[in-house]
Amino acid sequence: MDESNEKANDHKKLGKELDLFAFSDAVGKGLPLFTPKGSVIRRELERFIVDEEIKRGYLHVYTPDIAKLELYEKSGHYPHYKESMYAPIEIDDERFMLRPMTCPHHFELFLRKPVSYRELPMRIAELAKLYRYEQSGELMGLQRVRTFCLSDAHIICASEEQAVDEIAKALDLIEFVTSVFGLTLDVDYRYRLSMGDRANTDKYYKDDDAWEKGEQLLRTLMQNRGSKFEEASDEAAFYGPKIDIQMKNVNGKEDTAFTVQYDFCMPDRFDLSYIGEDGEKHRAFVVHRSSIGAIERIMAFLIEKYGGAFPTWLSPVQAKVLSVSEKHVVYAKEVVEALRAANIRVELDDSDESLGKKIRAGKTEKVPYLLVVGDAEISAKTVSVEGRDSGKQGTSTVEAFAARMQEEIRTRA
Repeated sequence: MDESNEKANDHKKLGKELDLFAFSDAVGKGLPLFTPKGSVIRRELERFIVDEEIKRGYLHVYTPDIAKLELYEKSGHYPHYKESMYAPIEIDDERFMLRPMTCPHHFELFLRKPVSYRELPMRIAELAKLYRYEQSGELMGLQRVRTFCLSDAHIICASEEQAVDEIAKALDLIEFVTSVFGLTLDVDYRYRLSMGDRANTDKYYKDDDAWEKGEQLLRTLMQNRGSKFEEASDEAAFYGPKIDIQMKNVNGKEDTAFTVQYDFCMPDRFDLSYIGEDGEKHRAFVVHRSSIGAIERIMAFLIEKYGGAFPTWLSPVQAKVLSVSEKHVVYAKEVVEALRAANIRVELDDSDESLGKKIRAGKTEKVPYLLVVGDAEISAKTVSVEGRDSGKQGTSTVEAFAARMQEEIRTRA
């Protein structure tokens, strides 16, 4: 991509031009506001991943955005993660924290009742609002923010073998998700095995044998999958090694988009156990994973990947009906109503501008389909179709166009 295209595709620039999101000094740095159009994209991404995860046996839950400080002391996030957490909130002589992650909440859900080995693996998932204090100099559009929605999950397993199998399935899900987005492994994203530093006990949980075993488990899994990956020291979570999916923005800055983590620390801290076939308690194993990453960050990557020209299923406006003149507005409104009834996101341009200007405006907004309505279309009860990516397509009945759109949206073509 040349430099001019890079600048044109910067998600901060496109986000403003296409009216997808905004920031306000009155609200605060790193706290994005999503417009109606940006919210459509976000909602489609959220629906997509929740539906796909449920198909794959995930149990979706809701937990609070806040918890007692003691919960994060128990998990070890405080003090290990203290610098990235907001300051405690004191209420009724108790201290609470805005959560930087959901693991402790999900573990408390798991602990609400005894669990049999037959119920494992248990895949607890949530679209979770998280809050992390990023330094002002690190904030960057939607890629680095102070609040974000993470497609988070914690998989409780009965054995190391089951945990490794679940990590492989999580990677399968990630590769499916990226394929739907049109992203290619080793082109648009790459794998990194992120390891700890045994000597840095301030940053990492102290258990040299567990680190050695965990890192080797992930290394062997990646080798068996035949995946190319880079090893990086001092990039792990404090409780275990992880496989990171790395993507670059248009300016060449790399960030972690998705991650799968092996955790040998939390089962002990939270006494995560299950009742085995022998009727006795056994220590569980935990996998943390994110299948689509932070919704904000993946939106930033996709805005840049598509240059704002989203595939139809993700486009805020999927079709725009353009009336040639005022006398065509009544029929144009009928077309809009028919398409809305077919669950197609459609807008009407019945302004006094010339048809040429209306078409140019639709193209500037990167709408996938423009439907022109004039005398001939009213007579034949049709619309003239122009595709953003395919050019003029001739005329079509409204019913046929709607059916074609529904299929394109259903298949996420």
